Amino acid sequence: MATNENIYDEIEIEDMTYDAKLQLYHYPCPCGDRFEITLDDLREGETDIGICPSCSLQIRIIYEIEDLPRPEVEAEGQKVPGMVMSEQQVTALAAAT
Repeated sequence: MATNENIYDEIEIEDMTYDAKLQLYHYPCPCGDRFEITLDDLREGETDIGICPSCSLQIRIIYEIEDLPRPEVEAEGQKVPGMVMSEQQVTALAAAT
């Protein structure tokens, strides 16, 4: 768990860079590496702390859950970004194939 002594700064998520392929946010660290946090950690509320793998610094990420990228779902074998399906829609799609 992060302690306040290791928190370098508080960063708005809009100021971070999102890597859609890796599903993570990153932000430059003063050591030359970068702070990282996964989209899943943010969505699940696991943590709001981005860590740098090269040093002991950490950042607290300020964000709203509804501002995060929406999950991708597969529709007819293709990933469709931002499409959210209900359980009934998933069942109907599965029955149609």
